[in-house]
Amino acid sequence: MLTCQKDRFSLPSEITYLNCAYMSPLLEAVEVAGYQGVARKIAPFEIFPNDFFDPVESVKKTFAKLVNTPDFERIAIIPSVSYGIANVVNNIKAEKGQKIIMVDEQFPSNYYSWKRLSKKDGLQIIIVKPDENIEKRGENWNAKILEAIDEDTAVVTMPNVHWADGTKFDLKSIRAKTNKIGAKLIIDGTQSIGAMPFDVDEIQPDAVINVAYKWLLGPYSSGVAYYGEAFDNGTPIEESWMNRIKSEDFQGLVNYQDQYRPKAARYNVGEASNFMSIPMMEAAMKSILEWGVENIQNYCADLSNKYLADFQNMGCHVEDPTYRAPHLFGIRLSKNFDLDELKAQFLKNKVFVSFRGNAIRIAPHLYNDEADFEKLVMCFKKARKRLLI
Repeated sequence: MLTCQKDRFSLPSEITYLNCAYMSPLLEAVEVAGYQGVARKIAPFEIFPNDFFDPVESVKKTFAKLVNTPDFERIAIIPSVSYGIANVVNNIKAEKGQKIIMVDEQFPSNYYSWKRLSKKDGLQIIIVKPDENIEKRGENWNAKILEAIDEDTAVVTMPNVHWADGTKFDLKSIRAKTNKIGAKLIIDGTQSIGAMPFDVDEIQPDAVINVAYKWLLGPYSSGVAYYGEAFDNGTPIEESWMNRIKSEDFQGLVNYQDQYRPKAARYNVGEASNFMSIPMMEAAMKSILEWGVENIQNYCADLSNKYLADFQNMGCHVEDPTYRAPHLFGIRLSKNFDLDELKAQFLKNKVFVSFRGNAIRIAPHLYNDEADFEKLVMCFKKARKRLLI
């Protein structure tokens, strides 16, 4: 069983950081990898052709282990969710009038490209909203998503875990229904992969897009994506020299190649071999594999579950654990709270969380402990209004 790993991060002791869903702090090992990467550019004469390719392949293999796919060649290096989604959208073939299904208040990077496609090809975007009643909200929302998928559906594009409040979606059931009608399933794994087990071999998604700077504990402007067989012969949104066959032969680069490197390699961002971010991603993901994703999940669940009753006793609502992530959950306030006072208490006590929609998003990791949650609960208690009797 994992214990608190705060000593492996450089967080100040007075800070209570419950905001990994916003941006993770860096592990000290990841910091070191970044500094070493910067130092390499000081001596470019020590950078050889294989240094452009071998570390990238290693990162792909590490991520493939993390999401349980045996084929690392289905992994691409991307700079952002929007980039990864753009490659997907660029290769979607759908008939006029068909549906693109997504969930309400989905993160914008998994919306705008689809919106443009819908206008260009005359497709419908169907946004599935949760019930206004917060009781059984997650359960009912999942049922409505399944109901919305019909014979006219071309694509379901959605997160595994909702970024605003941690609602968890039943991807196995959604995949089963999309398989029946031949629709594609595109997953934004940004708020789940690295902190909650995700099994590509089990779910069989058509694509999974993920950035590094949140639950993968890596650098900004970096990420990884999985592209399934449906995209093996697709057209990437940019044409990088590194993504063609025989690109390791620097002298022969003047001999232009029509053929891409195998499978997802065509979707690698240009300059994918970033000598700073690639070693940082590798160090971060190896640490996650060392801990075990399921152990990270259990640590976050055990820690937060001890304090859920405190929030509920104050009249707050937290989603049933069956339908929310263990590492990310939203607290919805009752009317007996002064929101401005709550924000002031967070500021005063150096407690870092996020406000997303009408939820206060709590996102712990291995660097958090009981003292952090006790401080969080204290802030809530001090922000309760004194009711006149």
